[in-house]
Amino acid sequence: MKKIIPNLILIAATAILFTSCYTNTMIVGQGAQTGVEVKAKNHYLIAGLAPLSQADPQEMANGAADYEVTIQHTFVDGLINAITLGIYTPTTTIVRK
Repeated sequence: MKKIIPNLILIAATAILFTSCYTNTMIVGQGAQTGVEVKAKNHYLIAGLAPLSQADPQEMANGAADYEVTIQHTFVDGLINAITLGIYTPTTTIVRK
């Protein structure tokens, strides 16, 4: 019994330390051409199940036909998620024209 608790703590710590930031990238048309970058935050509740507000990539591209959209869970987003215990889960949307 004495070894079970330290092993569970070690497993939990390892699981937390090996989590990573995720990134999804989508290319529209020919992709980014000019290098102009626009960032916006997406706001979710309960580990992302309930969206509060989401950035619109088409609106962020401002009518461009060729652009690249990246949605990522940055380190800061993950830190905020951890502090709020998953109640508030932000992500970042980046549009490169």
